[in-house]
Amino acid sequence: MGESLMGGRRSFTREFKTAAVKELEMGKPVGLVARRLEVNVSLLYRWREEYGRNPTKAFGGSGNKIVGGNREAELERKVGQMTMEIDFLKKLLRTFEEQREADGGGRPYMRKSAKRASR
Repeated sequence: MGESLMGGRRSFTREFKTAAVKELEMGKPVGLVARRLEVNVSLLYRWREEYGRNPTKAFGGSGNKIVGGNREAELERKVGQMTMEIDFLKKLLRTFEEQREADGGGRPYMRKSAKRASR
């Protein structure tokens, strides 16, 4: 993904940062780009400012030049994110079911398309 974990702190390649800034320049919302790239919004603002000052010399620090990134770490993050989403949705479903029972609606929910198919 264009990053490396050395000592717990992520460092990103120049290409990764430049691609992120170019997405912002195309008019994509900062929050959307940040979520997609899994970086903090303030980091994107910093990269955009640095790139705007001097595009040819931007991101010249000593960041790791690993282009492929750590696939295993990326997949572990994704699994963690998906687990959190599943837990959230299960909790939300339980809340809806409890609310329905409290309102006296004992029938289980059925989608309209499923109702038509059962006729």
